[in-house]
Parts: sequence; structure tokens; C-alpha cells
Amino acid sequence: MYWGTIGGLLIEEFVAVDGNKDQGRRPIDGIIVLGEKKAIHSGNKYDLKGKDVIVIQTKKGRIGMNLLGQTYFSKFLIKKHSPRSIKTVAICGRNDKVMAEFAEEHEVEIIVYPEKKTV
Repeated sequence: MYWGTIGGLLIEEFVAVDGNKDQGRRPIDGIIVLGEKKAIHSGNKYDLKGKDVIVIQTKKGRIGMNLLGQTYFSKFLIKKHSPRSIKTVAICGRNDKVMAEFAEEHEVEIIVYPEKKTV
């Protein structure tokens, strides 16, 4: 939904850090490379140097410390790939007043796609 309105190249499960015996593999739920043709990239790696990017982390349900922290720190992982600019977005099913205040203070945008109610 979000990517559909933004456009650009969507890279799902972008590998920000390769794993090895000393560190864990760190995939990002999604990266949107702005200024590229609207498409879904076939791999999970891409040269971000000099690009304007949006980092996306997602979870169902209410935003909490896990999703907010994951989104915030993803920016620092992506900085190592030398993009020109980085916007961070947390996508969730419900917002939370306290988490929203922290997000705003740390330049993390929260996008809410309400959870579907089942009968």
C-alpha cells in the first residue's frame, strides 16, 4: 500500500549487513529507492550510494518499542551504504501515543494501516 503511493524501486528484505560468525544477518523489511522506475527488485541487495531512500520496517498490531527501535536503528545500518538521504518509516496496524511522541522526536514516520476486524 505505502509503496504503491510513493513509487520508486522496492527492495524487499534488503540485506543491510551480511551475517558471519561475529555478527548476525540484518535484513530490512523494505527499502524504496526514490527516483528509480516503479518496480520490485528481484534480489535483496542493491547499490544505494548517492540514492535517496526510504527505510521501511513493518509489524502487525500496535507500534511498540520493538518496531520503533528496529526502524530507528535501521537508519544507521543503511548509512553504511552511503545513500544521499534516508527517511525512516514504521508501518503498523495501530498507533500508540507514547511511541508516536518518541518517533517524532527521532524523525521516524509512523504509517498506520488499521487492522481488519474479524467477526
